[in-house]
Amino acid sequence: MNTSSTTPLAKPEPWFKQFWPWFLLAIPGASILAGIVFLTISIKSWDGLVVDDYYKEGRAIVMTIDRLALAGKLGLSAGVRVYEDRIVVDLSAADTTSIPEVIHLTIAHPTRGGMDQELLLRRHGGSFTGVIQPLHAGRWLFQIEDESRSWRMNGAAYLPTETEIRIDPSAS
Repeated sequence: MNTSSTTPLAKPEPWFKQFWPWFLLAIPGASILAGIVFLTISIKSWDGLVVDDYYKEGRAIVMTIDRLALAGKLGLSAGVRVYEDRIVVDLSAADTTSIPEVIHLTIAHPTRGGMDQELLLRRHGGSFTGVIQPLHAGRWLFQIEDESRSWRMNGAAYLPTETEIRIDPSAS
């Protein structure tokens, strides 16, 4: 006897209730999401362009070294005290006539250009004092120049632990 049993086939689930279509769609979806995140980060934190004129940049570096050497030759040194809302620079020199009436002070964050501050400080007594925006914790670069920018001194500090910095170009 040849009897075939026929059982009714189970109705398949719709595709959107299955695991594998969602798994396969998640891979390109995650890639699109990651691309949007990376695009947002790259737009908000632009690092600038690579310099295309290396010769000119090299000459600028030599000029900077000469300016540092001149500060050392003049016997200049500075003590910088950083407070929450102000900064005090005590400038000394082998010849006190080398100390200018006005200095340029640049406070720069190594990675965040938007946090940089440039100050023009006038001498009051023996010190140069100026008002600053509060500086966040981290490494900060300090650059002191005369008004004609013929000499330069550079220093660095980790704030808030190092609030007194000694800059002596002749020691380096």
